[in-house]
Amino acid sequence: MNPDLHAFASDEPPEIQVRSHDRYHKVMQACASLPPLLTAVAHPVHESDILAIKEAVDEQLITPVLVGPEARILLAASKTGIDVSSWKVVDAGHSHESAEKAARLARDGMVQAIMKGSIHTDELLAPIVAHGSGLRSERRLSHAYVMDTAGYHKWLIVTDAVVNIAPDLGIKADICRNAIDAWQTLTRESRPPRIAVLAAVEVVNPAMQATIDAASLCKMAQRGQITGCVIDGPLAFDNAISMEAARKKGITSEVAGDADILLAPDIEAANILAKQLTFISHADAAGIVMGARIPIILTSRADNLRARLLSCALAVLVVEARREGLIK
Repeated sequence: MNPDLHAFASDEPPEIQVRSHDRYHKVMQACASLPPLLTAVAHPVHESDILAIKEAVDEQLITPVLVGPEARILLAASKTGIDVSSWKVVDAGHSHESAEKAARLARDGMVQAIMKGSIHTDELLAPIVAHGSGLRSERRLSHAYVMDTAGYHKWLIVTDAVVNIAPDLGIKADICRNAIDAWQTLTRESRPPRIAVLAAVEVVNPAMQATIDAASLCKMAQRGQITGCVIDGPLAFDNAISMEAARKKGITSEVAGDADILLAPDIEAANILAKQLTFISHADAAGIVMGARIPIILTSRADNLRARLLSCALAVLVVEARREGLIK
């Protein structure tokens, strides 16, 4: 080892952030008085799927309907030692059929939500967005990562890191609307959420489409085409979440340094940002798809327990918010 660097080497484990998870507990408390959601779980054929479902059942967040190859589902359950005899199973031959049958159950009002098992997201969503599915709304579907991170002073929503690959202006407007609904469902605050439209710079540059889209979204909000929020952009990430960074750059904005929602230019930027917050900043990142007539719970085998339960809790709150007329 270089002797000049020896003083900086250490065998000590990395510092671990310690926090109380008060935000998480408040969400769980809000669900405590609400009934569990009857939820179609599409293709839960791995042990991790069964374990995640059991955790949500134990917290009284969902009542599962397992949709997939029955033999594989029961084998996965037997490997975990979990008794699933009280859970309804709808047999399906393969993952495509699992998604189709889950969507049909939702369309027919037999379930209130759909949860992702061991199936690709695009495969899960295909029958939901299909014409005639009965589950589409007037909006484009989009994903919201609800982040609880020790490095920020409140909830932070990152969108869209999963569904829309290269959204144009119209799709970004729907992503904003869906994120507003997710934020209102989560916080129940009376003030409008603050949306930062992210780009690499803070000025409109004709060579950078993200900056043009940001300026257009701001004007759409001013003209009432997007309602229930305050939008500003283009904003670089540092200016969106740090008032000090915004001050140093001379940015005067109601959003800068205090954003509730970060709208990324495309799926790569959003996904990298969300994964960085999750794996480096140790954020809990719950995932939900908005824009359909039912909430769609997206969990990953890499998610920790809090993130999986928070994803289910969000779906419970979405259904309740719609029942109350808070969101569409």
